[in-house]
Amino acid sequence: MLSVTDTKAPAPCPAPFNLARHVLAAAADRPDHVALQVLRPAGAERWSYGRLAAAVQGVATGLAREGLRPGDRILLRLGNGVAFPLAFLGAVAGGFVPVPTAAGLTAGEVTRLCAQIRPALIVAGSGAALPETPPCPVLGEAALRGFEGQPGRDWVMGDPDRLAYIVFTSGTSGTPRAVAHAHRTVWARRMMRDGWHAIGPEDRVMHAGALNWTYTLGVGLFDPWAVGATALIPAEGVAAEQLPLLARRFDVTVFAAVPGVYRRILAHGDGLALPRLRHGLSAGERLPPALRARWQAATGTDLHEAMGLSECSTFLSSSPARPAPEGATGYPQPGRRVAVLGPDGAPVPRGEPGLLAVHRSDPGLFLGSWESETIAPITGDWFQTGDMAIMAEDGAITSLGRADDMLTAGGFRVSPAEIEGAMAACPGVTASAAVELPVKADTTVIALIYAGEAGERALRAHAEAHLARYKQPRLYLRRDAIPQTANGKINRRALREEWKASQ
Repeated sequence: MLSVTDTKAPAPCPAPFNLARHVLAAAADRPDHVALQVLRPAGAERWSYGRLAAAVQGVATGLAREGLRPGDRILLRLGNGVAFPLAFLGAVAGGFVPVPTAAGLTAGEVTRLCAQIRPALIVAGSGAALPETPPCPVLGEAALRGFEGQPGRDWVMGDPDRLAYIVFTSGTSGTPRAVAHAHRTVWARRMMRDGWHAIGPEDRVMHAGALNWTYTLGVGLFDPWAVGATALIPAEGVAAEQLPLLARRFDVTVFAAVPGVYRRILAHGDGLALPRLRHGLSAGERLPPALRARWQAATGTDLHEAMGLSECSTFLSSSPARPAPEGATGYPQPGRRVAVLGPDGAPVPRGEPGLLAVHRSDPGLFLGSWESETIAPITGDWFQTGDMAIMAEDGAITSLGRADDMLTAGGFRVSPAEIEGAMAACPGVTASAAVELPVKADTTVIALIYAGEAGERALRAHAEAHLARYKQPRLYLRRDAIPQTANGKINRRALREEWKASQ
């Protein structure tokens, strides 16, 4: 059997359509239900669906009165607070194109992003870095909030395939790439309900990530709101060790984060009293089986992993209805057409490794890359994700890591995630990253860069007990912390560059 799924296509997106209108449709049925709470240890800011929808439409009016034209890009320089969803959805509601960016970017980085998308307006919070020479007007967060009371602008409806928003993703060259998404993207997220998170209208969903990230934006806001549930977002400055207390205090039923956040939570104790929690969600990087087991033991609930990318969000996952086998990431979500491809671009037999790909017909797949005021469309039948994977006979998919992060040892290709998963169980290791480092002009070795108090002798003994010889690291380098990208993933590029600079 070949490594390809061929499931029934999902229901087509209705037309005309507007992403923001779809997300906030619950305002008509339950206007007084709590849509959003921004959480702080001292309390929470509460927004009902009725108030949120009215404010979004007021922001759409305010943005139009700033002189914006349909299709104009709006660069968002906002942190975790209500201003972010108001600006994002207000822009989409009014026919403009929001472009969220990480709040921690430097002025130089923001300048380079502006050169790519040429925004007509920048919306910025206090202290957010701005371009060295802003190419357009800058609207402060306070001025944006002043739009909330303006008369509501009607939702701008249209073709669900038209451009809705742009996000930046890391390019293989190190240059961020502008990814263009259609309004239909949010409609495609319906496939995640049964295939991953199982969020219902009475859930209270907390996401620990930054709102500019598609994982947080989707699971933390769009998915709860699309079913009339309550979204809970920790405010700026809330530390990982404070999250269990907030989750218990605010009756969280579904919690979402990257593996690193789960690891930091468990570092403060394995006994977590979360009586309302149904399950946790993990994405962004591979979830080590040992970490999943620790969470299960600490909370009595499971962690369901999903795999996705900025170009398509998540498309395969574990779920309460169909948990992933141990070590596997999960199954293709209902309605997704997924394959594992060989070098010739054709699906390989099940059980063989290859490149994970999503069919171009997937309604959640991006429109293409934003280049020079136009969208460069996807070519070919399959969009290759750049991730190596294996599909089992029952359709379960196991991630082997990024194709450009794969390690070479003794003629074998080794997944860094496999090494990191094994070493995560070593006492005294709090975080680790497996990378391939040059030690001579023509020789590279596998190195484990780790944080924690473990000594090299203990690390070597643990590796010998849990990894085949060719998979065992040859170098062990201790660091105070493992560098991460703005989205909480291991920054392997930074580790390799740091090693080169030290030689």
